[in-house]
Amino acid sequence: MSFLHKYHLPNVSIFPMTIGLISDTHGYLDPKVLSYFNSCDEIWHAGDIGTLTVLEELESIKPTLGVYGNVDGQELRLRCPQDLWLNRGGVRILITHIAGNPGRYNQRVKSMLKLSTPDILICGHSHILKIMKDAAFNNMLHINPGAAGKHGFHHVKTIVRMTLNDGKVTNLEVVEMGKRGSL
Repeated sequence: MSFLHKYHLPNVSIFPMTIGLISDTHGYLDPKVLSYFNSCDEIWHAGDIGTLTVLEELESIKPTLGVYGNVDGQELRLRCPQDLWLNRGGVRILITHIAGNPGRYNQRVKSMLKLSTPDILICGHSHILKIMKDAAFNNMLHINPGAAGKHGFHHVKTIVRMTLNDGKVTNLEVVEMGKRGSL
């Protein structure tokens, strides 16, 4: 059974639902992530997972959905799609690795947003934590959880937790997990 078919739950009806967001692990999963995400109902990885081991560690604690990133090899690309559309309690979500930023989305993502704007766009790649509404796309919530791995130019490892309830995002929380590595 493929990763997508095993965990893709098109319409989940257990609400409120707590989601753990992570990106850019690059093959390293900080042990703190497991304790922070233990209370979540699902984990969503926004790409650059790095190794199948990281994905399997996340799957061992909670159902995990993810997209592949530019550093992910064939093994992860066979398990994860490039783009993932979800509906959780009436909230439409698009997860992709490389999207750009509000006002500066790449052409591929901008085309998707013009055809069908989600309520939430989740992406990674930049290693820069960013959470903001995009007025140009119906106040879509743009979330980049930053980077949780040891590789990159970010200084602090970050993840995000949020709750989806009654068609709304609540309890949006940024978790800082300490310095990236040898800074």
